Amino acid sequence: MLEGLLMHKPDDPISFLMKQLLLDNYEVPKICILGPPASGKTAIAMWLGKLLETTYISQETLLASDWSSLAGEVQAHRDADQKIPDTLWAGLIEERLQFQDSIATGWIIDGLPETRELARIFQTKGILPKHVVVLYAPDTVLIERNLGKRVDVVTGEVYHTTFDWPTDEQVSLRLELPKGISELETSRRLVEYHQNYPGILLSFGKSVKFINADQPFADVFSQVLTHVQTPPRTLAPFSPRILLCGPPGSGKSLQAALLAQKYGLVNVSCGQMLKEAVADETKLGELIKSYFDSGWPVADNIVIKLLSSRLNRFDSYVRGWVVHGFPKDEDQAKLMKSANIVPNRVFFLDLTVDTILQRLCHRKLDPVTGERYHTLFKPAASKEANERLLVHPRDQEEAVKSKVEAYFRLSSDLENFFEDAIIINADQDPQTVFEYLESYIVNPLPNTSRGF
Repeated sequence: MLEGLLMHKPDDPISFLMKQLLLDNYEVPKICILGPPASGKTAIAMWLGKLLETTYISQETLLASDWSSLAGEVQAHRDADQKIPDTLWAGLIEERLQFQDSIATGWIIDGLPETRELARIFQTKGILPKHVVVLYAPDTVLIERNLGKRVDVVTGEVYHTTFDWPTDEQVSLRLELPKGISELETSRRLVEYHQNYPGILLSFGKSVKFINADQPFADVFSQVLTHVQTPPRTLAPFSPRILLCGPPGSGKSLQAALLAQKYGLVNVSCGQMLKEAVADETKLGELIKSYFDSGWPVADNIVIKLLSSRLNRFDSYVRGWVVHGFPKDEDQAKLMKSANIVPNRVFFLDLTVDTILQRLCHRKLDPVTGERYHTLFKPAASKEANERLLVHPRDQEEAVKSKVEAYFRLSSDLENFFEDAIIINADQDPQTVFEYLESYIVNPLPNTSRGF
């Protein structure tokens, strides 16, 4: 949003921002295709514009009509064979990017900026491409390519006598030899490009993607398309706000602990949070204790009050958080939303009923040592220890089945509420599950208008 305000400088910022929200244009393409003469940047940019249905901008399209008084000034410099000031190009592009099509569908700028100074003016005016593609090839290859270049005077599309001759005879008849493609002129332009090239790169830094243009056009285009469809990396701070959902036995507590340990997140177990509130012996804790004593679930509004208080602390803002144990149904999720508890990653750990029963109903506790065992995965070492093991009432098969049935009865509505939630197969070893979670946390998610 700040980027848009910087670039467009609207008279009424509030109306402008409201229009931006309606257009949902924050993920539209903003691309610069750069490269030396004959590198194929024009063809690449034009095909990208068609495929992505976005606005194609080049020196020629900027001067194609009298929509701006600046266009006339630029054309006057051209006609007089004078160097066109960078400020003129920048002003012309700035005007063009304020058109509705550029705002709504994004833009692809072909061949600009050509100088370090123009790149810097781009930055000061807020013309900030998300992707900058720089094509490269040996000068000898570029000179050979340029000599065979032909232009369709009707559409402006570029063809080549060797590599890309049109199949339509009518098109081939109207092709013309463009100006400035002699070997001497191409060499001069290449020298000028190599002089300006390092300074341009300094302006765009790590957002630049280099692609070898000395290969078939289809391969070059495929690489460019793949790159511009990849969300750009950003240095903006990112505090994970993670919600882990899943049935009993899916490993939510373990994965939350692993995430908190590796990334320094605040680990919020809602069940543990309620127990701590009771232990603190506050008035709210006393109220929660009455629920515990009666065996009834703690009221949702009390859980939300505690959860909101914990997540509004300074460490949660700075470090991020991972919450598990709540919500368990759609109504609780709606309460979270109304309390402005908004996760930016929601995971459902998926597990079959048979696996849940296998994991939970075989858990046992040694009352002497306090050691926890599992008859299938971690049996007691001695017969004596094995004979004294106890099963917690909550791990009895009927109790587990009751909790699992309750979860699956409500889980479909909960999954529908979190439309952008990521489903992870939890029937794997914990480290594999953690790696899947981690991959979705450190990488950007695809753009989507769904979810909450």
